[in-house]
Amino acid sequence: MMKKNFVAYVLVACMIFGAIKIVDACSSILVTKGASADGSTMISYAADSHVLYGELYFRPAATHPAGTMLKVYDWDGGKFRGVIPQVEKTYSTVGNMNEHQLAISESTYGGRKELVNPTGIVDYGSLIYITLQRAKTAREAIVIMDELMQTYGYGSSGESFSIADTNEVWIMELIGKGPEHKGSVWVARLIPNGYISAHANQARITTFPLDDPNTLYSKDVISFAREQGYFKGKDKDFSFADAYAPLDFGAMRYCDARVWSAFNMVAPGMDKYLDYAMGSNPKNRMPLWVKPAEKLSVAKVADIMRDHYEGTPMDMTKDAGAGGEECPYRWRPMSYKVDGKTYLNERAIATQQTGFWFISQSRANFPDVVGGINWFGVDDAATSCLTPIYSSSTAISPYFSVESGDLLNYSDKSAFWIFNRVAQFAYLRYNIVGKAVQECASDFENRCFESQPAIDAAAMELYKSSPAKAKQFLTDYSVRRANELFDTWVALDKYLMVKFIDGNVKKELNGKFQNNGQSNRIPASPDTPGYTEVWKRAVVNSSNGVLLMPSVKK
Repeated sequence: MMKKNFVAYVLVACMIFGAIKIVDACSSILVTKGASADGSTMISYAADSHVLYGELYFRPAATHPAGTMLKVYDWDGGKFRGVIPQVEKTYSTVGNMNEHQLAISESTYGGRKELVNPTGIVDYGSLIYITLQRAKTAREAIVIMDELMQTYGYGSSGESFSIADTNEVWIMELIGKGPEHKGSVWVARLIPNGYISAHANQARITTFPLDDPNTLYSKDVISFAREQGYFKGKDKDFSFADAYAPLDFGAMRYCDARVWSAFNMVAPGMDKYLDYAMGSNPKNRMPLWVKPAEKLSVAKVADIMRDHYEGTPMDMTKDAGAGGEECPYRWRPMSYKVDGKTYLNERAIATQQTGFWFISQSRANFPDVVGGINWFGVDDAATSCLTPIYSSSTAISPYFSVESGDLLNYSDKSAFWIFNRVAQFAYLRYNIVGKAVQECASDFENRCFESQPAIDAAAMELYKSSPAKAKQFLTDYSVRRANELFDTWVALDKYLMVKFIDGNVKKELNGKFQNNGQSNRIPASPDTPGYTEVWKRAVVNSSNGVLLMPSVKK
């Protein structure tokens, strides 16, 4: 079922102060009904990898003859893993959301490497996309994921999942049991209504209630840890994260720091966990969920996904590493040495190597045909834009499809490539070009947000007489919006080149470039903004006086 040449997520080895942390870098925010502005549930996801092409997966609903077998390909590398029986009926999926408004995202925490089972048929990507085709609710998804792993073997490392339907949002964490055991051990917790949670490449579930209908777990999650020597003590004191993914510096600073930053943007009192986020106090662990001060909109969740630690001690725009244009990006590797000492590059939620990202909206006050929206974007969240894809859609824009291209060949018909093209330019002069890109994204998204009530209303009118017509209407709207976004970015790419060529900033008046007053082919003298104060001082301090201009006596 998986695209055979789908490339692998890169595993980045980060050596910090002697500790090694392997990171598949993704971030996910979970928002319950009571914590959202419109009563929807939401989960967000940034699929981050230096070798991941950003595309929107679409699989139509289907009925399969008895005896049909499903070929399973590893989502990371496209490797054939084996076959499993297909179910009679599969649901339509658009990206990480299905026609019943069920959404699933993930982040890889790795955990104990000896627990990977290379012969397991089902990898973490298969868990997501097979389950979306078979489940209607979050609880049903958890049951199906467990059945898949225990029956056919789990072949990936430790994983956290966000799972949301129209009423509930769950975090599920699991890990394999090694080459000698087929299945996995896992625990899942329902996020309390009115709260939000997050995970970012580090296991987040510690202790949990053992007799609670809103906490589910494999029967051997504790006993297996005892057998392996990962845990000693009373059952009530068992911590999944401590047993299967022990903390180190990288887990805190590279991973949970992103969770801290997300919480810090919306919830009071997070300052007290700053030492944990910065990797200096593992005993001061953050809670699994927090209550936001205000209810969150899709736009606010998007703001979180675009975060670079702005306004915190880890702000990536403020040190000399940001260059003269306050660029909040640090190229890999994740650490470097100077005079024998090791230093780090921060890892924020928004990052250059994102393949695709989304915010799912599951809305109980609408029927499934109208309720589900996959707000979808490709490339770095901070320099890209979301477009609404209704999860009942029966087609998608060709610019976002799997067939639109790949990472080895540039395509001028690919949303991923045009967004990357614009982003590369923005990274060079982030505080000027990046701002223009973000303004364009904000304008497009705001127009989508403003038109959404009217689109919903029109779809509901159609739904009353014909759900099929409502579905077609929403499909046409989703494709049209996605195509419009592609065209907008093609035009933006050309505008940015003219506006900011050669380090200058052309003057505009009423949306048009100004000429010099003599010829409409020659621009007015452009502005030259120069560099930041931090950069200028860094250059002066490193130049040994070579750049100092002599005083001129009058």
